[in-house]
Amino acid sequence: MLSQDQIAAIADELFAAHSSRELIPLLTARYPHMVVEDSYAVQAEWARRRVESGRRVVGHKIGLTSKVMQAATGISEPDYGVIFDDQLFDTGVVLEHAAFSNVRIEVELAFILGKRLEPTATLYDVLDATRYVVPALEVLNSHIEMQGRTIVDTISDNAALGAVVTGGRPVKVDEVDLRWVSAVLYRNETIEESGVAAAVLGHPAMGVAWLADKLGQHGTTLEADELILAGSFTRPMWVERGDVVHADYGPLGAVTCRFV
Repeated sequence: MLSQDQIAAIADELFAAHSSRELIPLLTARYPHMVVEDSYAVQAEWARRRVESGRRVVGHKIGLTSKVMQAATGISEPDYGVIFDDQLFDTGVVLEHAAFSNVRIEVELAFILGKRLEPTATLYDVLDATRYVVPALEVLNSHIEMQGRTIVDTISDNAALGAVVTGGRPVKVDEVDLRWVSAVLYRNETIEESGVAAAVLGHPAMGVAWLADKLGQHGTTLEADELILAGSFTRPMWVERGDVVHADYGPLGAVTCRFV
């Protein structure tokens, strides 16, 4: 376990890296006895610094909920991070590639909550609390060296969240079988990835239920109007400056962004 001083020092490093776009050394290499709860404490301290700097929490993301993502990262359990107001964008946005330390894209569904979700929430509670679901892209942005990362590094780094782009057609949960929402991910008109939302714990709402329970363990509750990224059902796709990203969700429309 880490001391409070060590937790604060790591949060300061990550806060600085967010501005400098520089990567910091692996935490697990420097703090070999660091555990998952230390990581969430670092994330909470980092998030507090962002709030104090004027940013506002608008939601949460869930990571590593599908086998394909766990296999891609070598990490075997889900994690979560915080979404801030300056990380949300609408489809068609032009993003500056240099604003991130590195860029990868994932395909997800975003749940917009209509009411508070208690920590003991079931899949049915999640569906009842959801105002609508909308297609989304997550821009991953790691502030920690990527080679050799563990879940301890990833959680501390706010689950590598860089930005969220939403678009397509918002739907009520009873308008479509969310398990079978699928997407095809293009980079510069070439198909790179595809997947189906059932890859997220069998049903994407199960990811939100997992998050409600995990946040409850840390004294936090999901509130009305929050946006929840339910987890990727494709592998992360690397993106370079000049690339155009397009995710086709079929009947739910499409989400696009471009990096300059």
